[in-house]
Amino acid sequence: MGIVVLTGAGISAESGIATFRDANGLWAEHRVEDVATPDGYERNPLLVLDFYNKRRRELKSVKPNPAHLALAKLEQGRDDVLVVTQNVDNLHEQAGTKSLIHMHGELNKIRCTECETVFDCYDDITLASKCEKCGTEGTLRPHIVWFGEMPFMMDEISYALHSCELFISIGTSGNVYPAAGFVQSARSAGAHTVELNLEPSLGASMFKEKVHGKAGEVVPVYVNKILSGELEF
Repeated sequence: MGIVVLTGAGISAESGIATFRDANGLWAEHRVEDVATPDGYERNPLLVLDFYNKRRRELKSVKPNPAHLALAKLEQGRDDVLVVTQNVDNLHEQAGTKSLIHMHGELNKIRCTECETVFDCYDDITLASKCEKCGTEGTLRPHIVWFGEMPFMMDEISYALHSCELFISIGTSGNVYPAAGFVQSARSAGAHTVELNLEPSLGASMFKEKVHGKAGEVVPVYVNKILSGELEF
């Protein structure tokens, strides 16, 4: 895998999707422990389902920004690009990215806790919703990796990181593991490492190259450098 791109909340924030740190929005109304942990779901599944129903509805009105579109363009211009996102929105898909791993899950998917089947979901789910496969009622949960749970497809991500030539981190804070450790894995493989972020992340010193600014501005410029051959790695 020649290029591995990690994207975080910063790239979607420019499309209007709230992050953990926003003073306003859905996250400000709830404690993370109540809506983003297995214990929170067990205590009050109705609250959790409602929270993610609202976030799912939000996706119907947001659009990819120039950074998402630039990454789709990068993939179209090369056959060795993998985008790994911490985001649970569908903005990369809307932009046209195909080679994509949602390590923290997807808002537009649900999972049955009884039979573990994963389904596409674009509408609200309730405690009365039934699993399409096993027919059990009240067992559907968001297909989201909550705090305390293992991110998805870590073996595939690890393989890509240890075989890449260029690692780009976009819009990440650098304080959420295991994603915060990806730059170290890429460095150990001899990859050129780049941070494209609004401001230096907590792990900025680990990157060989750093470009700070809005993702919608710096990502298209960097992608054009790659596609034009101006950047060697």
